[in-house]
Amino acid sequence: MDIHTLISALLLGIVEGVTEFLPISSTGHLIIAGDLLGANAEIDKVFDIVVQLAAIFAVCWIYRTKIAEVATGILCRPRDQRSLRFTLMLILSFLPAAVLGLAFHKHIKHALFNPIVVATALVVGGIIIIIVERYLRNYPQKMDIDDMTAATAIKIGFAQALAMIPGTSRAGATIIGGVIFGLSRKAATEFSFFLAIPTMLAATVLDVYTNWHLFKVEHIPFFAVGCIVSFFSAMWAVRFLLRYISTHTFIPFAWYRIVFGLIVLATWYFDLVDWSLPG
Repeated sequence: MDIHTLISALLLGIVEGVTEFLPISSTGHLIIAGDLLGANAEIDKVFDIVVQLAAIFAVCWIYRTKIAEVATGILCRPRDQRSLRFTLMLILSFLPAAVLGLAFHKHIKHALFNPIVVATALVVGGIIIIIVERYLRNYPQKMDIDDMTAATAIKIGFAQALAMIPGTSRAGATIIGGVIFGLSRKAATEFSFFLAIPTMLAATVLDVYTNWHLFKVEHIPFFAVGCIVSFFSAMWAVRFLLRYISTHTFIPFAWYRIVFGLIVLATWYFDLVDWSLPG
């Protein structure tokens, strides 16, 4: 394993950890960064999924008390109704992405995982965030996670499913979807964190199982560096976002998406960067 490969793992791990829970698309940033670094092999695509799981473990660590309470409430008798309800909401929100992901995973990965699709989705998603923040500013966002209904959970699940299009942002789709469907900004953000756990765990298991034949012993340092850096970067990003949303809107993230996406599209249109495209 050469030094260039390890540096790529370090940089991609930072990109993943910082962007996973912000509404700017970690998958999109990994695709663009990987393309610039020349990390376009099949094993690099598996790497992108695995380092996302490392970022999810950061959320598990930060919310370990809440997760333990929910697990205890479900497994111990008498059952805690609040824990059971919270788990049911997560399952309902997880199902749309799980079903659609199993059905279309290969097709989406083949046709849409390229920088131009990512850039377009970044711009469109940024515009949607601005519209929601400006025109739904006085929307009655009163609901906490415990107030969610089954219908709200399913709607958020379909919003999350939109993130199968790279560049959309799983976090952005679930947070903005949650706000549209009545959750407070803080509740929508925290629910997005929890929903990431089963979603990314399932995505990792599916991708690793499908591509198991690609793994070799020499890949261990590559994955280890990326996962460690992703874990600690994600811990910083989650704590930053929780502090940020207490006094700010998501509009700065929207403008970042739009500007970044337009820069990528401009470099493609004027042939300034030779981006990898399907077919």
